[in-house]
Amino acid sequence: MGLVEAWGGNAVGWFFAHLIEAFYNFFYAIFHPGLWLSWVPSINGSMETEQKEALMRFIYYGASVEFFFVCFTIFLIVTAIGLWRNSVLWGVVRGLEWFANTVGRIAAWAGLLMVLQQIMIIFMQRIFAVSEISLGFGISFTKDVSWWSEELKFYNAMIVCLCAAYTFVQGGHVRVDLIYSAISYRAKRVIDMLGSVVFMVPMAMIIWLYGWFFMWRHLVVPNPSASDTLDRLLTKARALRWNIETIGFSPNGFNAYFLFKVLLVTFTLMVFLQAVAFFYRSFLEWKEGPSSEAKYHDKDKLGDETAELVADIH
Repeated sequence: MGLVEAWGGNAVGWFFAHLIEAFYNFFYAIFHPGLWLSWVPSINGSMETEQKEALMRFIYYGASVEFFFVCFTIFLIVTAIGLWRNSVLWGVVRGLEWFANTVGRIAAWAGLLMVLQQIMIIFMQRIFAVSEISLGFGISFTKDVSWWSEELKFYNAMIVCLCAAYTFVQGGHVRVDLIYSAISYRAKRVIDMLGSVVFMVPMAMIIWLYGWFFMWRHLVVPNPSASDTLDRLLTKARALRWNIETIGFSPNGFNAYFLFKVLLVTFTLMVFLQAVAFFYRSFLEWKEGPSSEAKYHDKDKLGDETAELVADIH
């Protein structure tokens, strides 16, 4: 649209120009998906020139100022609607917390898989003295024992990255309480709102900016950079090809370390969404009073009074 170039001479003009252009950018992306998603059918395969350019656009806009303002504008619109009808904000809170809980509860099973796989490795290596382990029916998946051993780190990363937001919803993170317990109910909600905006959101944004390009540098070449302009990335697109990282730390070790980079980006997205949900929940509980505390809160039941008491203390 050119508003940023026309109004961008000062901070206020730059901000409102991007805010207005966010509407145009959002609908343009929605109605022209081929310009940034046509590469999807060719993941890890050969691509046409148009697909390469689409991938470069996807990489560029995935951590761009334009993308930030689209997200910020959506946040402002949802907040404005929610101020008019609180039920809308409660719906957003329930949806985002359901998402965090569902992903976390599924990913938590990686802990059991990690234990079972470790037992299998020890049993097969020490009892049968095998050098490879095969899994599968009909089509078997065969890897060296060292591959299975190093893959355990991926299960651990899944638990950390995919269960962080879930643990936050459940109140499982350890907190250092200096003044929180001694202040009023509404003051607590204000601190929660400030904490989500001042700490959680900026932290998630910084990790996203670094993690996004860190991930793509291990998936394609030439390597994209955060300092590259869109025009420069489109120029690089001529030589673009998939180069998914398959290098392990040992000759026969786990060779899918690019998945850790994907987990980092996923972790950041989930923390960001949970920060939004926590801000809305804190605001609604501040507005509606103590009667709304833990409203619609889908909290796990441990089935033990002592364990429940310890969880509430933490």
